[in-house]
Order: sequence, then structure tokens, then C-alpha cells
Amino acid sequence: MFTKILVANRGEIALRVIRACKELGIKSVAVYSEADDASLHLELADEKVCIGPPISARSYLNIPAIIDAAVETGSQAIHPGYGYLAESGPFATACTDAGLVFIGPTPENLKLAGDKITGKRLMLEAGVPIIPSSPGAVDSLESAGTFCRDIGYPVMIKSSGGGGGRGIRICENEAVLEEEFSVAKMEAEAAFGNGEVYLEKYIRNPRHIEFQILGDHHGNMIHLGERECSIQRRFQKLIEEAPSPRLTSELRAAMGKAAIAAARAVNYVNAGTVEFLLDTDG
Repeated sequence: MFTKILVANRGEIALRVIRACKELGIKSVAVYSEADDASLHLELADEKVCIGPPISARSYLNIPAIIDAAVETGSQAIHPGYGYLAESGPFATACTDAGLVFIGPTPENLKLAGDKITGKRLMLEAGVPIIPSSPGAVDSLESAGTFCRDIGYPVMIKSSGGGGGRGIRICENEAVLEEEFSVAKMEAEAAFGNGEVYLEKYIRNPRHIEFQILGDHHGNMIHLGERECSIQRRFQKLIEEAPSPRLTSELRAAMGKAAIAAARAVNYVNAGTVEFLLDTDG
């Protein structure tokens, strides 16, 4: 059991983790930017450390500053909450290198899951159904055009390192392919520092179904059922409902089995989510 944990987040997320620490008798360390010096989570935590100016890149995404805060306060582990650095392989690795426990998936899990192209290949090998997509990164407009003609429009142009609904462009036809392809690569480079993109068949009006999974270091894996997150704005979830009213018992069982297979394919450890898109044909 840890005696002190640094919470690398803010707001409601940090509050939930800090309250859980109190229930478990664990001391908590809150971090904050200069703009958040009056936030409620700072009052509830046992200690607080300012990690930088208001800009997130220099505070809540500042890996060296967060690691230094954890080491200086004698924290044994870092809880990233969600968002920010929760899905960052480099951050998980930095924690491990500093002798800190990253409360989340392993660095290897995050590296594999964070690279969409590698992830798709692993899912294919594991027999998990995936949406038709380019076999790898698409680095030229000519290659993009060839792929689009093969699978048919519309297609999605997606950042290989993207997430959270960002780094996605929808291309409806060949007339706009050049523009959308160029914009997608620029947005990917600006948002994620990696301009690599791949193409995927665009599914209209899909159901967004995701299964929650838990895995341990001994290879045990379970899922906790599904939730539906189909109501979205700009690829961001607005409402989540469980169980999904769309799934039959047979489809639920098949998707749960696929979720476990996906998690096993990357030797997943800790809590996670496997997301599916369900088309109108089911």
C-alpha cells in the first residue's frame, strides 16, 4: 500500500482521486498551474506544488516538473486521472525511470495502444473485427487516392498518434481529397507532433459501444459490460448509457469476447476501454 500519491490532474478528476486517497488513509499531493491556485482540490490535498504557468504545455503536460514534484514530496506513485498525461507512454516511462509507480497501464500498453496503425495490425492478428483501413501510414496524396478508390468514399483521414476526437478529417469525395489530406497532416503535426496519418472507411451514423476491461499482471482479463456513447459532438462523448439498448444478448457476448481478445493482444494491465463502432446492419 502506498503512503503518499501525487495526483497529476486538476478539477473534478483530482477531487475524486484525493477523496479516494483519504478513504484509504493515503496522503495526497496536488499539483496546479498559476491560474489554478484557488482550486478546491488544493484545499483537500495534504500537500500542493505549483508546476508552472497557466499554459497546459508548461504545467499539466510538463513531465519533468511533475516528476520533480513527486520526488521532492516523497511520493511513491503518480495517479494521472484521465486526459492530459493518462495515456502518455513517455510519461509512464518517466515515472518508472524515476522509481515511481504509474497508476495505470504499463508503458508498453500505452505505446501499443497509442499508435493506431500498430494497434490495427495487432487487432487483425488477434482476430478482432476492425474497420477497413490502409495497411499502414499513407504518406502521399497518390497513395491516398488509390486507397480511397479501392474501398470507396467517404473515408476518414486520421492521425496515427491522435486521440480524444482530435486529428480526424472526413473526406466525402475525390474532389476534396487533396485539401482534406493536407489539412489532416498539418493538424496531426500541430496537435501531436507527428504528421503521420492513415485512412479508414467512414461509417455513417454508427453506434459507439465500448466495453470496460480489467487486466492484472498474471494475465487474467475480464470485462465489466458495455456502455453506449453514441450521442457526441465533434467526436466528443456527451452522454453515456449502460447497458446499450441496441445490443442483443448474442451480440453483447460476441463483443465482450472480442474486447477480451483485444486486451490480451497487448497484454493489457489495469483498467481500460475497448471501443467499437456498430453500423446500421449490426
